[in-house]
Amino acid sequence: MVNTLPALVIIVPLLAALMVAAAGFIDKRACFPVAVAALSVSFLGAAALLVQVVNTGLAIEYRFAGWAAPMGIVYVIDHLSALVLVVITAVSLVNLVSSKQTIHREFADKEGAFISLYVLFTAGLIGMTATGDAFNLYVLLEIASLSGYALIGLGKARAPLATLNYLFLGTIGATFYLLGVGYLYIATGSLNMADLAAILPGMKDSGIVLFAFIIMLSGLFVKMALFPVHGWLPGAYSQSSSAAAGLIAPLTTKVTVYIMVRICLNLFSVDYTFHQLNVSDFLVWVAIATIVFGSLSALAQTDYKKMLTYIIIAEVGYMVGGFFLGNRMGMSGAILHIVNDAVMTLCLFMAAGIFLWKTGSEERGDLKGLFGSMPFTMAGFVLAGLSIIGVPPTCGFFSKWYLVSGGIAAGQYAFVAALLFSSLVNAVLFFRLFEISYFEPFIDHHHGSDDGGGHGGAGAVIQEAPMAMLVPFLFVSIMLLVLGIYSGRIVTNIIHFAIPAGVI
Repeated sequence: MVNTLPALVIIVPLLAALMVAAAGFIDKRACFPVAVAALSVSFLGAAALLVQVVNTGLAIEYRFAGWAAPMGIVYVIDHLSALVLVVITAVSLVNLVSSKQTIHREFADKEGAFISLYVLFTAGLIGMTATGDAFNLYVLLEIASLSGYALIGLGKARAPLATLNYLFLGTIGATFYLLGVGYLYIATGSLNMADLAAILPGMKDSGIVLFAFIIMLSGLFVKMALFPVHGWLPGAYSQSSSAAAGLIAPLTTKVTVYIMVRICLNLFSVDYTFHQLNVSDFLVWVAIATIVFGSLSALAQTDYKKMLTYIIIAEVGYMVGGFFLGNRMGMSGAILHIVNDAVMTLCLFMAAGIFLWKTGSEERGDLKGLFGSMPFTMAGFVLAGLSIIGVPPTCGFFSKWYLVSGGIAAGQYAFVAALLFSSLVNAVLFFRLFEISYFEPFIDHHHGSDDGGGHGGAGAVIQEAPMAMLVPFLFVSIMLLVLGIYSGRIVTNIIHFAIPAGVI
């Protein structure tokens, strides 16, 4: 049964996307249960795969149609891919459950189409993570991208324009990746990643291989919004609906970083990436620029949702810089941050959706008095903010600890300084939001009245979000602590096995 799970994890949501689309025309009430059931199966399958890989220490390979590699397409589940699969399916499932009322309210006449695209986007990310074929990865990248464009385009009034910008830049990034795959095929005659990894060491001086590496990595940098090719992200994420942002924002950049890690470590090899090409110093400086730019841009925003989008850009710099430090501590921090940042970003965008439901606004000035009217929501939001800042024992502290330790070990003190600077900026950003929400008087946004009380709105009536939104949000916020407490085990039992033994 376990040997067929790699296929089921993606096939179930793919078929469910078709079923949901059909149900949208027949009975819209069936759309949500079908999607939740499919994502639940995928999550349980991904969790079972992770347990199996950790217990045995062996990767699981599934051959589609029985064709062996390199002729056939295979899915390979190892420590790294299994971990990322659990993150993708868990984030998608929790966000969908919490967004039920939002989807019904915002997409009453398009509910089937939205949920179908939602599940299809998740299936694309699952396939990108699990596939062992470089061209198949491109196909699944396009499935995720096209469904993501559509999800964002269903958002606010300016969403179509933001989506068009995303589409143009996203297409350029995907085309660069595809061209790189094409050059690898010309040079090697193979598309299977394991086969390529065996062939490429004998072609390390090839100009074609070098060009393929550069252009593939450049395409991924566009897709993950690394500075200065980040321009599509702030508009796309801030203009999308709450339900779409809660899915796309936590996962898109993180899965792209995962692909970068996979290509550099397992396709082109550690020796080629870090020793022969020696591009680490340059890319760490690009990451530093990304962190500083994202942090300063976030500081300039009054729209808290747009502020979160620039924080995401800075977080991309964390992961790229940590990986290209080239040592075990830095890579461990980068991979751990893929997990932690996905959960932190989910928590923050779920909070943003609740704030929008409560106030009807995304301006930070309209958060006045929410500590008094929504104490449980604000408690979860404080946990998310502290985690982004990097306060122990939240998970954000531990991945930053690995990144800082890796930076010191590599002698990259500018990267360490950028991490500390970003943490200080995040502290300013979130404590300003806490101040507005606690000390400034509560405003009833439905009736336009001011309760006149400070300190969280002492006279405010507690009116939390619906339980269907609040419970998943509080669960995710508590997970920030759980992940922090178990960060050492995640690194020791999973992440260290994903990093080649030659990395010290």
